[in-house]
Amino acid sequence: MATKKEIHYFLFDCESVSDGVAIAKTRYPGQNLTPEQAITKFRHELQTETGRDFIPYTYHIPVAVVVAKLREDYSLAEIVSLDQPQHRPSVITKHFWLGWEKYQQPTLVTFNGRGFDVPLLELAAYRYGISVPSWFNILEKSYVQNRNRYNLQSHIDLHEVLTNFGSTWFRGGLNLAAHLLNKPGKMDVHGDMVQDLYQQGKVAEINEYCRCDVLDTYFVFLRCNVLMGTITLEREIELVAQTKAMLESEADHHPAYKKYLDQWGDWQNPWSSN
Repeated sequence: MATKKEIHYFLFDCESVSDGVAIAKTRYPGQNLTPEQAITKFRHELQTETGRDFIPYTYHIPVAVVVAKLREDYSLAEIVSLDQPQHRPSVITKHFWLGWEKYQQPTLVTFNGRGFDVPLLELAAYRYGISVPSWFNILEKSYVQNRNRYNLQSHIDLHEVLTNFGSTWFRGGLNLAAHLLNKPGKMDVHGDMVQDLYQQGKVAEINEYCRCDVLDTYFVFLRCNVLMGTITLEREIELVAQTKAMLESEADHHPAYKKYLDQWGDWQNPWSSN
């Protein structure tokens, strides 16, 4: 097990659900809607207006956060699900931010986390009264503030890397980025299914789905480091093989790992002499 000093990256993914009480109170005051009715009404409105029924993160609370702890050499130390098996939103949020501080502020790694995961967890800290002064280092010069968009020492958003900080649109998202590496990408569960799964009491399934997104993000992170020249292609191939061995050893404990391995594909190396 790696020590706190050895961990340099927190690569993570969040799954969240809508707060029906807040939606009923702020969007439909006086209508006496139940939380479930308010969520359904809001989703219907969004579907009619935009063609998508995904409720904005400002109305969300986290129900699963999975963190892959990475060493300085990009090797995977462990993957943990915060507050498993209870998955209490307030405890998840506290564990994430306090964990980030206890591990000496490792670099956050996400895919499109600047647009969703990080602000979701910031707002959750606001909601639950959690102080994170080290993250909100607003008295520092702007270019070293952790929330500065271009500060890659604090947060590497792979979506931003691949789009030159939003200059283009990475249509296809993490699913496409993973498939380009012949990894599973989206399987049985998609992000827009999480709300319905949660209402069915399937929090464990949501958590396992989140683990798969973390794996996809990790493999995309490795390839982005090849792209940027911080590791060699040979090193990436070695790290991928190490991760596959870890998944095989833990598949009996995590159903998602077995599914992931069942759909695993090896990247076809065009530079191989074989």
